Amino acid sequence: MAEKQTFQQSMDRLEEIVTKLEKNEIVLEDAISLFEEGLALVNSCDTQLKQFETKVSSLMDSYEAGDADE
Repeated sequence: MAEKQTFQQSMDRLEEIVTKLEKNEIVLEDAISLFEEGLALVNSCDTQLKQFETKVSSLMDSYEAGDADE
């Protein structure tokens, strides 16, 4: 199983993929493979962003609850 990439690593790889696809200098089969990899990375980033959002919301709720106790 592949090691899970950080959010930044995924975004960097997505940027590489987009650059390669925009150059339009690769064969169709390679372009399709890169496109598939890119979609998987987008899904991974989306999942990570949702997790980050949940964590930040939880931290903010805890912070606000702490202020109410003072």
